Amino acid sequence: MPRYSEQFKRDAVALYENNEDLSLKAASVELGINRASLHSWLKQYGTGKRPRMAQSRANAAAASDAERIRRMEKEIAKLREERDILRKAAKYYGRRDALVIRFQFVDDHCTEYSVKRMCTVLKINRSSFYKWASTREKRELKACSDVVIGAKIQTIFDDEGGLYGAKRIAASLKEDKDLTQPVNHKRVARIMKAMNLKGFSKKRRCVTTKRAPGHRVMPDLVSRNFTSSGPNNVYVGDITYLPCKGGKNMYLATVIDVYSRKLAGFALADHMRTSLVIEALAHAKQVRGGLAGAIFHSDHGNVYTSQAFRAYCQSLGVVQSMGAVGTSADNALAKSFNATLKREVLKDRKVFDAPLACRQEVFRWCTRYNTRRWHSWCHYLTPDMFETLTSATITHGA
Repeated sequence: MPRYSEQFKRDAVALYENNEDLSLKAASVELGINRASLHSWLKQYGTGKRPRMAQSRANAAAASDAERIRRMEKEIAKLREERDILRKAAKYYGRRDALVIRFQFVDDHCTEYSVKRMCTVLKINRSSFYKWASTREKRELKACSDVVIGAKIQTIFDDEGGLYGAKRIAASLKEDKDLTQPVNHKRVARIMKAMNLKGFSKKRRCVTTKRAPGHRVMPDLVSRNFTSSGPNNVYVGDITYLPCKGGKNMYLATVIDVYSRKLAGFALADHMRTSLVIEALAHAKQVRGGLAGAIFHSDHGNVYTSQAFRAYCQSLGVVQSMGAVGTSADNALAKSFNATLKREVLKDRKVFDAPLACRQEVFRWCTRYNTRRWHSWCHYLTPDMFETLTSATITHGA
């Protein structure tokens, strides 16, 4: 039976305790472990607390017929008033900023309807409306000033060939003697956004493959043939970055069996040191019970060519293999796995909310990948099911 690391046990317990929709049985099936094992881990690492289920709805007391009619008449009157307000407000929409036109409507109809009622129907804050009304003259002066500054921004932007952003343009405006007051980069950025101007900037790129000079290059034993006659023979691995808000990254190291596409081992951390890939390979060794004689294929990242990782592979009896330098197709299976993970976990998001949320979401997806996710390579079976069925077929045929 596979042995699991302490970190895996803690993550499994956290997954169960932070998801109220998961029963103990469902969580053990999703993680691909024995229910009794998860129960024992809960005793060892669990906090004993789970989110409480929503309280059942309170039964509303039946109101008398007369009271019901009175409330219905009052509600009808409110709805009629709301309908009239929205009909008149519809003529204002399509002009300028949506919030500003709602303020303008309230200001124009304050003698016909109460300000409180109009703010409620149009979903605006009364104090915000009163502040808008009291600062009208100041806004008009600011709008005129923005027009003057916008013309100067356009001139500087064109002169610099569209390369300058808000901070550089703000620095250029400081040298303009015609401006009586200094203009900071935040105001410049706001005006540029309104004018649809954006300085040139290179897209963020995170490099995870850094080849260490002087390290011996391993032979390519796979040659882009990502197939195998059985499990635990050939593995591929890679490191991918998981972007988080604030510019931080988490990193995931993987060990994938090419026979069934099973994620035999993985490790998550906020760094990409050699210990990360060693931990992933150690996880695969625990799951498989041993890796002696297996081939591990990767790129030429310095973590994979490091002396520590090579020594660890030798201690496990693992033979290293590497594709050509700078050719992602030589490790296409691992790259495809990384792309699938980001597509299915992030969906329409660009980044994770926080490193902790990233760890929990990715951990859950990785555990479901083997036990719940249908894989086209496995004829739309899960990797675990595919290995079980094929091993049973081979045994029956023998």
